[in-house]
Amino acid sequence: MRANATLFLVVLLAFLAHAQERPPVRKVQVGEKPGVWLEVAGPVRRVLIDAEVVKREGELEEFLCRSKTKEHESILKADIDARDAHKALLLAGVESGAPVRFDPVYKAASGGRVRVLVRVTGDDGKVTEVSARSWIKQRKTGKELDSDWVFAGSKILDDQNTPGRKLYLANDGDVICLSNFDTAMLDLPVASSKDNGNLDFEAWTERIPKLGTKVTVVLEAAKK
Repeated sequence: MRANATLFLVVLLAFLAHAQERPPVRKVQVGEKPGVWLEVAGPVRRVLIDAEVVKREGELEEFLCRSKTKEHESILKADIDARDAHKALLLAGVESGAPVRFDPVYKAASGGRVRVLVRVTGDDGKVTEVSARSWIKQRKTGKELDSDWVFAGSKILDDQNTPGRKLYLANDGDVICLSNFDTAMLDLPVASSKDNGNLDFEAWTERIPKLGTKVTVVLEAAKK
């Protein structure tokens, strides 16, 4: 009995010590409207985006688009201002790079590498996180996407209709892209066609929750 009590005490102390080591998790809204969050746990910072499943079948140009833009080409939509997601990525310590270039020669998008996860709550209330790459199938190989994204950072232009107002071009839809767009906030660092009928990716239907499912997209700096 004494040995069992001693063992129990050792296990309890180890558990309490481990619990004390885990930093508390804080969630801070980024921007004026809910939808983009910075999750902070000690030195670890991740970006959270509230999203919804809008496409489970067919060819893809986007993984995540802004609401009322490219839902017919994207697995997820989010009712956000993409500038808030950009700001949150900077706060998370991800370095912004440059969008893809096509002229005079192709140059892939650059920037800090970003790992994209999807946090899903099941019918039983259990929360799981899966790689966004597992929802995307490469049409040529039949395998899942094998590349993380880079923080290309989109572009900012003057609004020709409103003097002094700036436009963040990813707000036209290109938030997390699969086809290369020079307006993408996150893009793939590899050549990927945006020509209809020649797209490189499609939805992995069996792995994607039903339409209308609310999910959280998690962005974090990818390990080199």
